[in-house]
Amino acid sequence: MTALARWCLRRRIVVTVLWLAAFAGVAVAAGVTGAAYSNNYEVPGTESGQATARMAKAFPGRSGDSDTLVWHTDSGTVRSGAVQKTMRHTLEKIAGLPGVSEVQGPYGTPADGPGARQISKDGHTAYALVRFDRPTDDLDVDRVQKVVDTAQTASRPGLQVELGGAGIALTEAPRAQLAEIIGLCAAAVVLFLAFGSLAATFLPIITALAAVGTASAGITLLSHAMTVADFAPMLGMLIGLGVGIDYALFIVTRHRKGLRAGLPVDEAATRAVAVSGRAVVFAGATVCIALLGMLILRLSFLNGVALAASLTVVLTVAAAVTLLPALLGLIGMRALSRRERRRLAEHGPRPERPTGIAARWSGFVERHPKLLGAVAAAVMLALALPAFGLHLGTSDQGNNPATSTTRKAYDLLAGDGPGAGPGSGFGPGFNGPLTLVGTLDGAKDRIAFDALPDRLRDTPGVARVSRPVFDGSHSTGVITVVPTSSPQSRQTSDLVERLRTEVLPEAGGAATLRVQVGGITASYDDFASVIVGKLPLFIGVVIALGSLLLLLAFRSIGIPLKAALMNVAAVASSFGIVVAIFQWGWGSELLGLGSAGPIEPFLPVIMVSVLFGLSMDYQVFLVSRMYEEWQLTHNNCRAVRVGLAETSRVINSAAVIMIAVFGAFVLSGDRIIAMFGIGLAAAVALDAFVLRTLLVPALMHLLGGANWWLPSWLDRWLPRISIEPPPEPGAVRLPGPQDGEKPLVGV
Repeated sequence: MTALARWCLRRRIVVTVLWLAAFAGVAVAAGVTGAAYSNNYEVPGTESGQATARMAKAFPGRSGDSDTLVWHTDSGTVRSGAVQKTMRHTLEKIAGLPGVSEVQGPYGTPADGPGARQISKDGHTAYALVRFDRPTDDLDVDRVQKVVDTAQTASRPGLQVELGGAGIALTEAPRAQLAEIIGLCAAAVVLFLAFGSLAATFLPIITALAAVGTASAGITLLSHAMTVADFAPMLGMLIGLGVGIDYALFIVTRHRKGLRAGLPVDEAATRAVAVSGRAVVFAGATVCIALLGMLILRLSFLNGVALAASLTVVLTVAAAVTLLPALLGLIGMRALSRRERRRLAEHGPRPERPTGIAARWSGFVERHPKLLGAVAAAVMLALALPAFGLHLGTSDQGNNPATSTTRKAYDLLAGDGPGAGPGSGFGPGFNGPLTLVGTLDGAKDRIAFDALPDRLRDTPGVARVSRPVFDGSHSTGVITVVPTSSPQSRQTSDLVERLRTEVLPEAGGAATLRVQVGGITASYDDFASVIVGKLPLFIGVVIALGSLLLLLAFRSIGIPLKAALMNVAAVASSFGIVVAIFQWGWGSELLGLGSAGPIEPFLPVIMVSVLFGLSMDYQVFLVSRMYEEWQLTHNNCRAVRVGLAETSRVINSAAVIMIAVFGAFVLSGDRIIAMFGIGLAAAVALDAFVLRTLLVPALMHLLGGANWWLPSWLDRWLPRISIEPPPEPGAVRLPGPQDGEKPLVGV
């Protein structure tokens, strides 16, 4: 690290230009190739995945996605002459737009034909299917926006026109730029309050932006090589800005400390990277290991997310140990505020001691470890209680903000809009129908499949059943089933299970008929089941790998065990907050996050990965200073007290920055990213202000020397990893109180 820092400082201009060239080159390549993101939840081998593959093979003409245009009138019916004239003209205009392959409306068909079923029983609501010429992932947003604009020109007093569907949702894209700007502004305020220097304030932000910008463009290129979810770039940006600014903060803080101690600029920067840079690399490695743990799930959807987020973390670490020292060399003494530079010139360097609130708090924890530890544990347990009611499922457009057109269309179709009465809409299950795909081998199978709708209509939980549709060879049949409950409800999941285990196996009788349940709701259920089944293995692997790294770094059995326990506590408590807000709906509408609904099935996996990595960061920065003091004095009380006093301020500053960055993403307008933002912000707040500055030091005071115990045979067998470099020859160690002496107090 020392050699790397000196090389970057000697060639500071070259390093800066290389980073700019890398960013520009990757950004240009990403702009030329474009993005190829995909939200494919299908899991190969599951029943819904097999049904989708069978249907795509039998009905290739249905590869394009269809969205829904809904219109509603409070007075009169949608069959009135004026409404028909307006909507016929609108549907004709939409059918002629580029990118639209077909529009199926309710008008101009026989009273008992398919179009008649596109008008609700009370006659106040109707819908048309708008089929695009390509799948949602390949749609041009500008073309979709023209469809939305054309449809909404038909709205007038007494006639409401809304649109819903996956394609339409592209026009309600998250406001990532707004969230990013707000997060950066909040981080800049915290950094300026901590440093008092504009130059030092912008260095962590510039470093993080260089890394995140390059990573974001790299993720775009990665999407052409593998399945990458459309929220992966924003998730990478969220994680990258948080950890990137924090990593730079730790190095800049150490650099400023060296300048105040009288070191030359280049030497202060070299020592900062050599000391804090090691911890940054170690912390970044733990985050990447936790993220890459998702690969053991063998789900292509999550593989892309894991690699995208890991790429962002790797680049933030690289920027912190290469670009940052180059920039520190460029700004020179301006890393200190004017008052600090003036004081240094007038009075010279002075030894720094932990003083103020940090020192007083450290002494307070030492005096009352049992009481404070119990209070911290009670707080974490209370916040974790809602997590026991966690319901995994996939939110849909019914959870969108009430002002969005997709939410309004969803409510109109379900009959849940304002003033809805009997016969309004088409039922809650209309927004998530099930697709039954039959594999037919011979006449007996076709007869049995023809008779299946009559059996399905008598099944509890089924609202409507379509007539069978066959492919050209009559080897595949499709039936659409509309549940009585909404797509995200437990009743719909129960219906899927009932159809698979009871109704469909009995329907075949003596025939060889095989029917599989597919559709978006069934695929979400299968995806959630696969994740839940593999979650224990995933968590176990992540905990084991993280604990092994800490064992190698701190030569202790107790430190990794406490870290694993604290990480689990942080994850559980943050999930409790996520459940309360998103699943129970406590304040979700006020925050513009839509109505209450289930928690996304992939959220636990990704959040566990990120939170374990971030928790390890604070564990490393806190305990590494304690370990350094323990090696010097073998005095546990002093090691814990000094370590907490000297690191709590920078850890708390870093936490405030992360909370500001993560919390700002609640304003993105995307429910999934908002879940990540709130979950990560809550976890960081609890980790920094409850666990690392309260519960961890309290437990370490109670355990005493047992914190650092390691069997001698294991000590000989384990390889050695050093986070802190050895003391430099001639380094002076400040005296401090020993056991029994008065703890550090503020001056």
